[in-house]
Amino acid sequence: MFLADVFNFILYQPLFNALIGLYEYFPGRDFGIAVIILTLLIKVALYPLGSLSIRAQKNLSQLQPKVQELQKKYKNDKEKLVKETLELYKREKINPFSGFLPLLVQLPILIALFQVFWRGFGPEQMIHLYGFLPNPGEINPFFLGLVNLSSPNIVLAFFAGVAQFWQTKMLSPKSEPNPAQKQGNFQQLMQRQMLYFLPIFTVLILWRLPSAIGLYWLVTSFFTIAQQYLILGSKSNAQPR
Repeated sequence: MFLADVFNFILYQPLFNALIGLYEYFPGRDFGIAVIILTLLIKVALYPLGSLSIRAQKNLSQLQPKVQELQKKYKNDKEKLVKETLELYKREKINPFSGFLPLLVQLPILIALFQVFWRGFGPEQMIHLYGFLPNPGEINPFFLGLVNLSSPNIVLAFFAGVAQFWQTKMLSPKSEPNPAQKQGNFQQLMQRQMLYFLPIFTVLILWRLPSAIGLYWLVTSFFTIAQQYLILGSKSNAQPR
């Protein structure tokens, strides 16, 4: 109960009030526009963490040829393979788990947003409004008068899955790995699994949830794609030819 109260106070209530405030004061009172603006504000606030995660994942991807060489060289000596792999990470100054830490930090925010959209905006939820925000009364959940964001929408779910595939593909290795080196290559297996199964999983999950979550997911993916393009593009331009 204490942890739930802390979660509501630190994450759920601020996000709920931010969304209500954007809906109330932004011209047009469009719920979808409010969701998009809130998503962009969150992504801008988390931009440094996102950049750290992108660079870490790309560095791990670029290191895979060297890891595969070690796997081939020490395929019959697992202990030596682990030791040499850790030494490789140390020499390259890469933490193999650094790409996941920023994602874990962002996970509570995603859960809080899920709670905001899932609980809805009925009168019983308005008790969470801050005193300086007016009660908006009944909220129109439609986006541009076309999409009811309080109900599932397969179109938004599908495009969110496509954007997820695009986002993941940008960080995948350009060349196909040698089939003989796939055995035991955990990193390659994880990358391929994320590339093909995560978009499908995204569609299946969002298909049954309020489409406000699908809109948030779609905007988040597009923002991350743009962020990856800026970071990876600038990094490649900075490298000597």
